[in-house]
Amino acid sequence: MLSGAGLKVDGAVSSQLANVAGAANTLQRRGYDGCWTAEVNHDPFLPLTLAAEHTDTLELGTSIAVAFARNPMTIANIGWDLQDYSRGRLIVGLGSQIKPHIEKRFSMPWSHPVRRMHEFVVAMREIWTCWRDGTSLEFEGEFYTHKLMTPMFTPEPHDYGSPKVFLAAVGEAMTELAGEVADGILAHAFTTKRYFAEVTTPALQRGMARSGRRRSDFQVSCPIFVVTGEQERDLTAAAVATRKQIAFYGSTPAYRKVLELHGWGDLHTELHRLSLAGQWDAMGTLIDDEILEAFAVVAPIDKVAAKIRDRCDGLIDRVMIGFPSSVAEDSVSQVLKELHGI
Repeated sequence: MLSGAGLKVDGAVSSQLANVAGAANTLQRRGYDGCWTAEVNHDPFLPLTLAAEHTDTLELGTSIAVAFARNPMTIANIGWDLQDYSRGRLIVGLGSQIKPHIEKRFSMPWSHPVRRMHEFVVAMREIWTCWRDGTSLEFEGEFYTHKLMTPMFTPEPHDYGSPKVFLAAVGEAMTELAGEVADGILAHAFTTKRYFAEVTTPALQRGMARSGRRRSDFQVSCPIFVVTGEQERDLTAAAVATRKQIAFYGSTPAYRKVLELHGWGDLHTELHRLSLAGQWDAMGTLIDDEILEAFAVVAPIDKVAAKIRDRCDGLIDRVMIGFPSSVAEDSVSQVLKELHGI
């Protein structure tokens, strides 16, 4: 595992195109290592074109693009072009989404998500190999077949290699797959340090063992809840908002196992009941200080870097964090310098 000295710090940019250039430039100016877009109500790839145009050092990634809403060829094309335009700075972050969204929102097939994702990544990489090395494209799998590639449809070569591929994972099976076939994992913010150590890391190691890969060739990326501020009132306000976020995720059945590891399984039951009743404010009050500290880094701005490093050390290689708008830009830059060991 990487130590805190090697920690990369990332931020997020809005996927609204009009806001991307300024936001990405601000992240680079403040000293962030990368910026990520999400696929929520906008396409996640288009903003990265603007981010690439208006920055020159930031790594650029999707966290996430919905893989099963597309196919290996479509993402291979987008990834190849963005890797070229960004001069080698792209990370293709893929996630499976869930069955109702794939079938009812995207009108695409859903089955065996781990097997399908494994095949998706392998097929996409074979397409990139075909374009890079001029080899014949002969991929035929259970879910995807790519066996036709003529010169007319082959993109121009470039000097930047294939993009890195990260996989979003919550369950152990998808986490193992990330360790086996991806360049990194996009872990979920609803993850404690103990869960990382006892569940996520062993699953990654099992996946790496299957493919004979080394930990040094792999990156663990994770967003972290950060409760901080210049004044005590800022910390208080940030804590209230973060308790609500933690409660929301804690009410979701898919994340119950994280709570159960800590002996908080009954909390999920109550949070889920309140969520069905629409009692969102009441849910936040159930997140006490012990639970808040388990899921979030809580510290004043002058001490937050040390706590983030402690949270990540030995487990997380790159962390996505955001700061309240009340925190001055100079303070943000100082925290980033400390996280980078400067």
